[in-house]
Amino acid sequence: QVQLVDSGGGLVQAGGSLRLSCAASGRTFSSYTMGWFRQAPGKEREFVAGINWSGTSTYYIDSVKGRFAISRDNAKNMVYLQMNSLKPEDTAVYSCAASPYQFGLFTRTALRYDFWGQGTQVTVSS
Repeated sequence: QVQLVDSGGGLVQAGGSLRLSCAASGRTFSSYTMGWFRQAPGKEREFVAGINWSGTSTYYIDSVKGRFAISRDNAKNMVYLQMNSLKPEDTAVYSCAASPYQFGLFTRTALRYDFWGQGTQVTVSS
């Protein structure tokens, strides 16, 4: 079992930055693939970024490549999403999630994630 708590969202102007944090509890956190998802009003939940158990492999959707960076600190049971050059279309509720599956193509879908944070609102004004 892994419990996840998201934080760090807020209101920011376009071009600004935010750093989201995800605090995990559970002794097996370091064995999980971790991901960040987002859901905008009226839209389906969308995979944003993922990271493997050791932090050595990452993946991003095209729309955030070069602007967002996912990282993890297994010693602190933390996952982060650094978001730079934010755009109004990044506005959404962001949630971290933990998957028991090996990092790869199949961990880019919410169906592969068993544990979820409560979400944190990110609003980017134009």
